[in-house]
Amino acid sequence: MEVRTAASPKDAKYYDTDRLRTEFLIDDLFIADEIKMVYSHIDRIITGSAVPVKKELILTAGDELRAGYFLERREMGVINIGGAGIIKIDGKTYDVGYKEGMYIGMGNRDISFASENADDPAKFYINSTPAHMTYKTVLIKREGTPADDVVIIKDENKKELGSLEGSNHRVINKYILPGQVESCQLEMGMTELKPGSIWNTMPCHTHDRRMEVYLYFGIPKDAFVMHFMGEPTETRHVVMRNEQAIISPSWSIHMGAGSQAYTFIWGMAGENQDFDDMDDVDNKDLM
Repeated sequence: MEVRTAASPKDAKYYDTDRLRTEFLIDDLFIADEIKMVYSHIDRIITGSAVPVKKELILTAGDELRAGYFLERREMGVINIGGAGIIKIDGKTYDVGYKEGMYIGMGNRDISFASENADDPAKFYINSTPAHMTYKTVLIKREGTPADDVVIIKDENKKELGSLEGSNHRVINKYILPGQVESCQLEMGMTELKPGSIWNTMPCHTHDRRMEVYLYFGIPKDAFVMHFMGEPTETRHVVMRNEQAIISPSWSIHMGAGSQAYTFIWGMAGENQDFDDMDDVDNKDLM
């Protein structure tokens, strides 16, 4: 597990491109038959992936957590951006399809990942945060019939925002948040831009009480997303390619624009779980 320390905005404004990418960009996430994890000191979030191709992948705590098992003191959100997959949790099996997710509560010990078809493997994207109690483990689907351990995303949590005229017509799908799937602090969701739109939010904002991690995907090889970060008066950018993630501290603006439409998964951790607790930044104040 790679460990990254927190960064001060007073220091970050002097970072060059290489340093920005080293501190915040998470590259080479989806590696065949590997589990990759990056532990950030920023709100202690872990960002990772599991890509089972020829074998089942078993999640372990590693030396960095000093725990008997990964979720001994943590909770986890998972969203599959690849082929049909299987997550096994303490002997129970869940079939997790494309763009389906799971919330896995603290205290679950034995967790493994597998694919139904090695020619089209699952790509499980993972966010994990510290937890103080156990909430129910559930499979999260966008459509279908709810069941005891299956949650369907509510219509009010599929929010259409923006406009084509503003180049930010998008649908926000909220997977894990209060009233949908309960958790200690983790929130996760997926935003899909409509064709012709490029901005993932407008105006931009900061989350003074929460940090965020973005995973960008659905980006063709010749396309990119320009992820903007830094303080509103000290903006910087990082060029993002397909299936790369980036850590966005609470003091940083949250904003990005692509060369064409794309999709991204957002995960948040911090002081509260109020999705709308944002400090908007007027466009005229950006520098």
